[in-house]
Amino acid sequence: HGSARYRLRLGEQSETQSSSGVVVSTGMGSTGWFQSLITGAAQVSQLATKAARAPVASAPADAEKPAASWRFDWDARHLFYTVREPFPSRHTGCRMVFGRIDAGLPLVLESQMAEHGLIFSDGLEHDALEFNAGSRVEVSVAERRGLLVV
Repeated sequence: HGSARYRLRLGEQSETQSSSGVVVSTGMGSTGWFQSLITGAAQVSQLATKAARAPVASAPADAEKPAASWRFDWDARHLFYTVREPFPSRHTGCRMVFGRIDAGLPLVLESQMAEHGLIFSDGLEHDALEFNAGSRVEVSVAERRGLLVV
């Protein structure tokens, strides 16, 4: 996989980014890949902060799991997005790496990749949509909600 290049916009904020991609989660999907990304980011942040203060930069053996869970109700009327492995440079930023998508406030992504840009669902690339230069996608809260049937 190569780095994705795109312009991300949410409301009045926008930023050009380079990353491994953007993951958007519903409440129903918040127990899977999204939870894994948030847990990893929280642990890296916590351990990096501790390591920076320690005389030897290594992870403490007694590292705790993050207290907060980012799982949210399956029928929530919002989504969350997170940027995977954002890369800061002279031309790309990392201010907008996490956020909430509410009804009426979509996340807009505009591709800046000449080729090999993809959008796919639930980690399954075989049903991918091309997302190359000039492509624009708007991610918003759907009218229909997922329901758990037992």
